[in-house]
Amino acid sequence: MSDRGEIVVSRWPDGSPSAEGGPAALLAAYHLRTEAEKGTPVADVEGLPDRYRAEVSDPRAAFAGDVVLVALSGDAAVGCLVVSARAGGQAEIKRLWTDPAFRGRGVASRLLEGALAHAAESGARVVRLSVWNWRTGAIALYERLGFAVTASWEERDQLVCMERAV
Repeated sequence: MSDRGEIVVSRWPDGSPSAEGGPAALLAAYHLRTEAEKGTPVADVEGLPDRYRAEVSDPRAAFAGDVVLVALSGDAAVGCLVVSARAGGQAEIKRLWTDPAFRGRGVASRLLEGALAHAAESGARVVRLSVWNWRTGAIALYERLGFAVTASWEERDQLVCMERAV
C-alpha cells in the first residue's frame, strides 16, 4: 500500500473547517452500507430512512450537542465517529466509519482513542456502543480497546451492545 500521508483526528467542525465535505459523505457511505448489510439496500441517500437522511444532509444539526470527530488525510475526511453524552456519567460512541481506501491504517483506532479521551475529559465513567453482529472486525477492534459485551439496551435484533470504563 502506498503512503497516503499522515492521518490527523480533529473535532468537527471546529478543527477541520476545510475538510472536503466534512462527515456528510462518510455518513452517507456508512448508512448506505449498513442498509445493504441489513438486507434493505437503497440506491442513494434519498432512499435512506428519514433520521439517517437527516444526518447526511445536515450533520451539524443532527449531532448538535454531540462531538463529531473526523480523521483527515490532508484536506480529505477519511473517517468519522460521533460521541454523545448520556445521563448517569455515560457516553455513547456511534457512527464509526472509515473510508474503505484508508482501512488498515489505524484510522478507526485513532478515532476511538480520541473518543475515549473526550469522554474522560467530559467526566464520563462509562463509554458504551452498539454494533451489528456481522461487523466482526469492528467487534474485535472494540475488544482490543477494552470494550466488553454487556446486556443489550437495544430492541433491534443482531445488535451487540458493548461498554468499558473510562
